[in-house]
Amino acid sequence: MTVSLARIIVSVSSLDSSLAFYQGVLGLEPYYVEAPLARLRSGSLDVMLHQRGAEASDRGVAVSFAVDDVDAATAAASSLGLDIIDEPADQPWGERQSVVRDPDGHVVCLVRAL
Repeated sequence: MTVSLARIIVSVSSLDSSLAFYQGVLGLEPYYVEAPLARLRSGSLDVMLHQRGAEASDRGVAVSFAVDDVDAATAAASSLGLDIIDEPADQPWGERQSVVRDPDGHVVCLVRAL
């Protein structure tokens, strides 16, 4: 059996607020937006935003997005009023990383290889 990751579904309370982050900050391209769903493309992976009850937890799954400039993406997230958990820093495993919360409080890592 061959298995591959088809999509990530993120429960969100507001499509507009979430699109401001996932499209505006991360640059993911929406190709379908009709409430309660938005489908965005990240390379060959779909990120689906599903407007419904959202319950964030630090014990859930965290998603990492590779970005061109971790510092700029973190600053853009901060300008939207989002919580920055970890400021950008070089990590011993060979990435520059920051950790932010999306508009619903989900943990999102922003990374770039060193």
